[in-house]
Amino acid sequence: MMKNKTKDGMKVQNNILSLIGNTPLIRLEKIVAGFDGNFFTKLEAFNPGHSNKDRIALHIIEEAEKKGIISPGDTIIETTSGNTGFSLAMVSLIKGYECILAVSSKSSKDKINMLHAMGAKVYVCPANVSAEDPRSYYQVAKKLHSEIKDSVYINQYFNDLNIEAHYKTTGPEIWKQTDGKITHLVASSGTGGTISGCAKYLKEQNPEIEIIGVDAYGSVLKKYHETRELDTNEIYPYRIEGLGKNLIPTATDFDVIDTFIKVTDEDSAHTAREVTRSEGLFVGYTSGAAMQAVKQLNEASYFDKDSVVVIIFPDHGSRYMSKIYSDTWMNEQGFFDTANEEAPNKIEYI
Repeated sequence: MMKNKTKDGMKVQNNILSLIGNTPLIRLEKIVAGFDGNFFTKLEAFNPGHSNKDRIALHIIEEAEKKGIISPGDTIIETTSGNTGFSLAMVSLIKGYECILAVSSKSSKDKINMLHAMGAKVYVCPANVSAEDPRSYYQVAKKLHSEIKDSVYINQYFNDLNIEAHYKTTGPEIWKQTDGKITHLVASSGTGGTISGCAKYLKEQNPEIEIIGVDAYGSVLKKYHETRELDTNEIYPYRIEGLGKNLIPTATDFDVIDTFIKVTDEDSAHTAREVTRSEGLFVGYTSGAAMQAVKQLNEASYFDKDSVVVIIFPDHGSRYMSKIYSDTWMNEQGFFDTANEEAPNKIEYI
C-alpha cells in the first residue's frame, strides 16, 4: 500500500487507487464448524471498488499507459458482468478517461446503477444469446471499439494481463499471509484471470498445492477442462453472475487448475446468505458459489485435518440487494421451499 507523507507529517493516500490490493485473509469459523481442515477467505471486497476486479483494471490500464496505447481523454471499452466495469469506471475517473461498458442483462440492477453512478455509459445486452450474436455483450463492445476513435478495448476474457495482475499481487499475498502453508485454493472461474494468476504463482512456490475451480451448471468450463472440447450442449441459462462461461476464455490457464466442481444457482444463493449471517461477512453471489463448492468437497471428504484451504470471496453483497438478498427475488426464483425456508421477517414499521 503506497502512502504519501505531506509536509506537515500527515500520512495520506494519494488517491483511492493506492488502496487496491493487500486485502485481508480471514479465518472462517461458524460456517465450517465440524469440517476437516482450516479454512480462510481472501476477502476481496476490501478493495476500494469492492471486488477483485480492481486489480486487473488498474494493472491493464497502467500497462497500456506504459506502452503509449492510451492517453488522457481516450475511451476505455469493456465487456462486463458488472464488477470489472465498476473497477474500470473508477480507475478511468481518477486517470481522466471516458468509460463505456457493455453489460449482460443478467447483471443485477444494483450493479448497473452503480456503473451509471460512477460515470460510465452503459449498454445492457441480452444474456441468453450466443457469444457470436451481434446483440451479445462481446460483440457490442467490439463494435463500439471499432466505431470510437482513440478507444481501448480491455477484453478481459482474452487478455493475458488479467492473469498477470493476480500473478503479481493476489497469489503472492496469499502465499505470504498463509506463511506458505496453503494446501488448497478454491476460486470461482469466470474470465479465469484470478484463479489462473494465483495458481501459477502458488504452484511455482509449491507444486503440491491443489487448485479447485468453481463452475456453474449451464457453463462449459468444467467439461472443457476435462476433455479440452467445447460442448455447446452444456450451455443453458443460469443466474449466477461472474461465474462460468459459454465460451473458452484464453485468460483461463486450464493447465494450472487441478479440478473443477459445479454448483447450482439455488445452493450458491443460500450459501451466500449463510456466510453473511454466520460470519458477518456481507458477500456476493459468486462468493456463495465458492463457499458452496467447499461444502460439497467437505461432504466428499476431500480435505483432512491438516488442510489449509483459502477461498476467494471476490465481491461485496451490496451488489446483490435486488437479487440474492431480496426475499422477493428469491421467492420468484423458487429458491424458498421446505428445505430452505427463510427466517421470519424481522423488519417492522412503527
